[in-house]
Amino acid sequence: MKARPRGPEQDDLLRPRLTDMIDMRHELVKLAALIDWECFDREWAGLFPSDKGRPATPSRLVAGLLYLQHAFKLSDDAVVACWVENPYYQHFTGETFFQHRPPIDPSSLSRWRGRIGEEGVEWMLTKTIEAGLASGAVQEKSLERVAVDTTVMEKNIAHPTDARLYERARTKLVALAREAGVPLRQSYARLAPRLAMQAGRYAHARQFRRMRKALRRLKGYVGRVRRNIQAWLASIPAGPLRERILDALALTGRLLFQRPKDPGKLYALHEPDVDCISKGKARQRYEFGTKVSLAATLDGGFILGARSMPGNPYDGHTLAEALEQVEILTGRRPSLAVVDRGYRGHGVETTRVLISGTRRGITPALAKLLRRRSAIKPEIEHMKTDGRLARCPLKGTTGDAVFAVLCACGHNLRKILAHLRALLALLVAALLTALGRPGPSHSALAAA
Repeated sequence: MKARPRGPEQDDLLRPRLTDMIDMRHELVKLAALIDWECFDREWAGLFPSDKGRPATPSRLVAGLLYLQHAFKLSDDAVVACWVENPYYQHFTGETFFQHRPPIDPSSLSRWRGRIGEEGVEWMLTKTIEAGLASGAVQEKSLERVAVDTTVMEKNIAHPTDARLYERARTKLVALAREAGVPLRQSYARLAPRLAMQAGRYAHARQFRRMRKALRRLKGYVGRVRRNIQAWLASIPAGPLRERILDALALTGRLLFQRPKDPGKLYALHEPDVDCISKGKARQRYEFGTKVSLAATLDGGFILGARSMPGNPYDGHTLAEALEQVEILTGRRPSLAVVDRGYRGHGVETTRVLISGTRRGITPALAKLLRRRSAIKPEIEHMKTDGRLARCPLKGTTGDAVFAVLCACGHNLRKILAHLRALLALLVAALLTALGRPGPSHSALAAA
């Protein structure tokens, strides 16, 4: 497969160009001019080692769709559907004429994310930083001082309960046994779902002794089905189906033998790497997902680095990796990093680290910077509310790493778009003032 270079298209007498249809002062038009799209052709060219086959989708189209998806909180299907309806989206992704059909199938975005990986999306984050510098949304000197914090990016899984996990494991084993032609003594298709439902009712009624008894019976059902399949394992021929059965048996054994206080417990059969993280929230004691480290500028909250940290590591052990990513993406090492008390014992010596609550040797200027540390908290909440950081739908640890960086790209784009809108509003107000006409009010400018 080879990448398809896209040259200039000729004029069409029957179709007007997008530049003749849209307002060239729109923020998406200005943002498209600030991004170096040719970089993606160069950096992603190695993903297509073969020159044979159908040409690949243009890299600008894929990068633009991923940018729009995370800037406006859209799913794969929604961003492709909106692309057909929105001429500004089409101009942003490099189209010349208005298109009436989807450019790609939404599933192509999943394949592209798997192809480019974490390194490819880090290039996308680098280009948003360069666009922010070019637009004035972030200043050059702001890159030297960062605030670093961690948050939890939850996984798109149901709340894990023992009854649900046992029933899912039994259902999966029974389906695989039927596919392999293994005769089971009993599938418990009638008893197990009823027992899982009854265990939930006992828990709701706070009848925990009955609940534990029901869970033991349900666990016994799953164990019997597992042992029955293991007895017939030698008769299953080698192949993909046998590998799937072995993986399911391993996961089910891990589920059956884990204890409440064991590290690395299994919380979802389709996402075995999910971590249980306690953040001390009153409304939600535990969150199931992965820890994400974010580095933002102290002035403006522009994201300079985002990295997922599987395994729920100690915050202090993640600081070196976060600063290293900032140095790679921006080309410079931050001279100052401001963190909270969870980063004590970080071991970083190349960057000055200010920990919240420090009193010794703190000047008034440094105290002011320490007070700015908490400004990263609302930025994280905006990434979860206005962006997609609240819940990761991608599979595995690779999906977590890719999704965290893409959420940072979307956050930076929203800041650049807001900055461009504000500049346009100020320009219009200045022109109206020069012509002697009443301009927009201060509240309208603030809203813009």
